[in-house]
Amino acid sequence: MNPIIGLIGLGAMGGGMARSLRRAGYALRVFDVRADVAQAFAQDGGTACATLAELGAQCDIVISVVVNAAQTESVLFGSGEVAGCAAAMKPGSVFVMCSTVDPNWSAALEQRLAGLGLLYIDAPISGGAAKAASGDMTMMTSGKPEAYDRCEAVLNAMAAKVYKLGDRAGAGSKVKIINQLLAGVHIAAAAEAMALGLREGVDAAALYEVITHSAGNSWMFENRMAHVLAADYTPLSAVDIFVKDLGLVLDLARASKFPLPLSSTAHQMFMQASTAGFAKEDDSAVIKIFPGIELPQAPKAAE
Repeated sequence: MNPIIGLIGLGAMGGGMARSLRRAGYALRVFDVRADVAQAFAQDGGTACATLAELGAQCDIVISVVVNAAQTESVLFGSGEVAGCAAAMKPGSVFVMCSTVDPNWSAALEQRLAGLGLLYIDAPISGGAAKAASGDMTMMTSGKPEAYDRCEAVLNAMAAKVYKLGDRAGAGSKVKIINQLLAGVHIAAAAEAMALGLREGVDAAALYEVITHSAGNSWMFENRMAHVLAADYTPLSAVDIFVKDLGLVLDLARASKFPLPLSSTAHQMFMQASTAGFAKEDDSAVIKIFPGIELPQAPKAAE
């Protein structure tokens, strides 16, 4: 019999992952702090749970798609008078953690859940909202073989690539941290290049066309500078995500006194953008820290 799946967090990534699971035919329970979002999702299939404990009690596999370690702790173990899902989960159930977190924290969580009789997969994700919705995202996973035995098919239903990176938690999070190093540095470099072009009076659309067909291109330039050209800073991934993620990158390297000069500079750029008031805007808004440039404006609506 197919397992009953619970998914917590119906944001840009989690909502797409839930739809992928629904398409694959899994019995699905969902929870989001925005109850109306969970109810709206369930209208097309699945069940919205009123509490985390209710979801945990009903599911064989619980997938958490929240922002960070603190939110994951709250999901599992509760906050204040609100109970988490861990105490309600049946022994032998699997908790799949999809956030970008400190790898050492993830390894410790595996041990903590083992003490409750629960299995754990360290499974941060990448690819963006569109790939999550189509089931084409990437998962960087690590965990015990018995955990994979119970949920491998479920992981494959959500992602085109499920990388198994070790038999204990932490390895998946280390690889995700390194991915975020590159992603953050690439966005910062893309913004710097576009800003210089604007400062020098180069037509922004022409610059974008040339770079995206030249050796200097990157996926992040092509994706994020399109947001700048459209003057659309709707947060698919916010500035503060990279304040957090590049902070994790630097914390990991600091523990072994490993120098990361480019990561450090990119982190400062995102922090500058955050404190300038762009924290919740799309991460491409890091370009707004550059002085003396005129950014593309959104086209005016026809009267």
